[in-house]
Amino acid sequence: MTFAPLAADPHAAVAAALDGSAAGIAVATSGSTGAPREVLLPAAAIRASAALTADRLGGEASWLLALPADRVGGAMVIARARLAGAALSALPAGPFTAAAFATAASSLPAGRRHVSLVPTQLRRLLADPEGRDALATFDAVLVGGAALPEADPPPAVVRTYGMSETCGGCVYDGAPLAGVRVRVGADGRVRIAGPTLAAGYADGDDAAFETVDGVRWFVTSDLGEMRDGRLSVLGRADHVINTGGVKVHPQRIELALERAGAAAAAVVGVPDPEWGERVVAVVEGDVDDAALAAAVEDLAHAERPRRIVRVARIPRTPGGKMDRPAARALASEEDR
Repeated sequence: MTFAPLAADPHAAVAAALDGSAAGIAVATSGSTGAPREVLLPAAAIRASAALTADRLGGEASWLLALPADRVGGAMVIARARLAGAALSALPAGPFTAAAFATAASSLPAGRRHVSLVPTQLRRLLADPEGRDALATFDAVLVGGAALPEADPPPAVVRTYGMSETCGGCVYDGAPLAGVRVRVGADGRVRIAGPTLAAGYADGDDAAFETVDGVRWFVTSDLGEMRDGRLSVLGRADHVINTGGVKVHPQRIELALERAGAAAAAVVGVPDPEWGERVVAVVEGDVDDAALAAAVEDLAHAERPRRIVRVARIPRTPGGKMDRPAARALASEEDR
């Protein structure tokens, strides 16, 4: 039995996986480097993820599909609604707007309702009165895909962590879903085990999975720490900037810049003959230099960007994630 490709027809692929006519779904993932791969998610993993999510959120609900259906976040919204026999409303094609979100939300029936968003969508909704009102009608607002800049988000917001290889979010507000195990290895990388894991990759290269004492783990590319049983993600291992022997995690700096008003920020390291790498911030949005400077005052000296490069749009991969190699190229180009 084959895995149904999500890209061809997301709704049909999810339906095939859940009714047993396919082994599961094949989800395209590109990470932040743009290199495409297909992740194979078994039907059992999809079912487990949906059930564990419902349990964590306090029960089944109708769902609003606000994420691309051909990516794991959107596919899991479809699966959760289908397995619960609940209503599913989707945003129309086109740019994400608060008005479109409010219209789609109004079509959901009364009762419990949930939605999954990325941080940029949440930020746009909170900046618009109509968007804020619509957002307030949801019992749970799952936000994942990147770090959340809002220090004090609305009560319904649940910060999620996961990836295609784990059926999307499997850690909610730092705590793993029931049955999901998280640990940080000696190399600092986050490892995840449990019933939501992928079967592997379509290309057969499953080096990212390891089995230790009979337990199969997915070794992520993220660095993290466990604090009082909760996971704190520091950022991707391959994004760490080594400047003058000090290892700098871009995520902390990016959040500071976004809290200062930047629409998005990509902090990268560019070659430096003296320090090895120099910290440079590529910033999207109309925010003045004084606000950006004030935002990084409380950071360690090594974390403060040596230069700000302003762009109309932060480069992104086809999947919508920040394209760091492209951002690094922009930052390096400014040095020439």
